[in-house]
Amino acid sequence: MKLYFAPMEGITGYLYRNVVWKQFPDVDKLYAPFIQPNEKHIFVPKEKRDILPENNQGVPLVPQVLTSSAEGFIRAGKELEAYGYREVNLNLGCPSGTVVSKGKGAGMLADMDKLRQFFDTVFSVDWKAEISVKTRLGMTEKDDFRMLFDLFREFPISELIIHPRYQKDFYKGAPRLGLLEEALMKNQNADIENPDRHALCICYNGNIFTRTDYDCLLNRMQAPDIESVMLGRGLLMNPALAREIRGGRVLVKEELRTLHDALFDGYRQADFGETNTLFKMKELWNYWGLLFGENGRELKKVRKANRFAEYKTAVDCLFQIGELTKAPAGL
Repeated sequence: MKLYFAPMEGITGYLYRNVVWKQFPDVDKLYAPFIQPNEKHIFVPKEKRDILPENNQGVPLVPQVLTSSAEGFIRAGKELEAYGYREVNLNLGCPSGTVVSKGKGAGMLADMDKLRQFFDTVFSVDWKAEISVKTRLGMTEKDDFRMLFDLFREFPISELIIHPRYQKDFYKGAPRLGLLEEALMKNQNADIENPDRHALCICYNGNIFTRTDYDCLLNRMQAPDIESVMLGRGLLMNPALAREIRGGRVLVKEELRTLHDALFDGYRQADFGETNTLFKMKELWNYWGLLFGENGRELKKVRKANRFAEYKTAVDCLFQIGELTKAPAGL
């Protein structure tokens, strides 16, 4: 089973990826936060810096593109090919209201005719890179994922990453595994039901926070129906999750401290400034803090710190007093 690291905008940039990959090289691919090509620029400087090969040496990175323009996707994809990337991922899963209102991300799932036209144009081009897609089930329950899945099967998509929630669900509630099971069954019978549609390589994404979550998923879905699993929030919370899933040792506090210090030093050396560096570290504590469940007082001091010295003192105290607890289950 292949394991992937999902992109998290504002968190899993190249500085984070390089530090984490050096200490926890346990996934097969890491997906970069999406880039948005526009008429003036293929990439803005921040996006370009994040996906430049020299900033991701040794990291098995896959860039992701967010756009409703087939021409924009092609321009970005060809530039990424020139950088040496051999896979480009299309984001059809972002549920953000500002993204969806522009017809991007999950918003593209609202109009299947336009989506088909998009793919017709994209796949009319000769690609060296593989084109993968990350999707949701649709916008709301009114959308029929079976029809959407049939549409995907018309095109040479290298891998379909399915987050089994609707856009309106955001990240709340349990994943809708029943609908995913229907898709997997249809995928198995692709050649029998519709010779003009082919089977797709399926990756699952959503609510895998522990090894138990992973085992429950596979027991229900039965590999080889699912060929890969994408980990997101669970891997941010527990950077050793992929290692644990593969049968390796569980995360220990000393490892998390090493990771924390490397990231803290990296952000400071990048000269993000005190406020932005602390903001980035506190974003990570939104996830790491779940492993220190019985240390609310110390965590509160970490989150309230406004200066480096204050923050370091609070973190030192937390790691000295606190002990890692079992991560909360997701499935």
